[in-house]
Amino acid sequence: MTRTGLLDEILVTAAPGSTTGILTAGGARFECALGRTGILHEKREGDGGTPVGTFPLRALRYRADRLTAPETALPMTPIAEDDGWCDAPGDPNYNRPVKHPYPASAERMWREDHLYDLVVILGQNDDPVIPGAGSAIFFHLAKETGAGLRPTEGCVALRLPGMLNVLARCGPCTLMRIEPS
Repeated sequence: MTRTGLLDEILVTAAPGSTTGILTAGGARFECALGRTGILHEKREGDGGTPVGTFPLRALRYRADRLTAPETALPMTPIAEDDGWCDAPGDPNYNRPVKHPYPASAERMWREDHLYDLVVILGQNDDPVIPGAGSAIFFHLAKETGAGLRPTEGCVALRLPGMLNVLARCGPCTLMRIEPS
């Protein structure tokens, strides 16, 4: 932790091929969901993998119609119904926020399934953006299945109580490090 009490780093580890891992934030540990193909050293668009690497937490977006703004030092913006995130590698706005309707493929940020009620934009493939090297890699809420946490499409996901705990200790200098265990 930094002098201000905010985390310098969040660590996510998983065994190769696993779709769940452990997220460690300070002294707290949480089960997290990972991509449907586990963690990958070389991220490609549509591969379903969570990328290995260290990524800044750029900003938090949240559904103000469902939750009050959580405690965090991250920059924060409410999600609007027309918010999207471009996932078309050939589009000039690839891996960038867009507004719907959008002429190219773009994920909707306003979702009915609650996954993006709290969603942190990770600085993966954004400085610079490389077409095809992965888009929309977020830190968001997890979905439960009868067998545990449902895999993501490449993101890191936590249950709501864990997410609130972690967000309260995050700020603009906090990094997420994802690595094999």
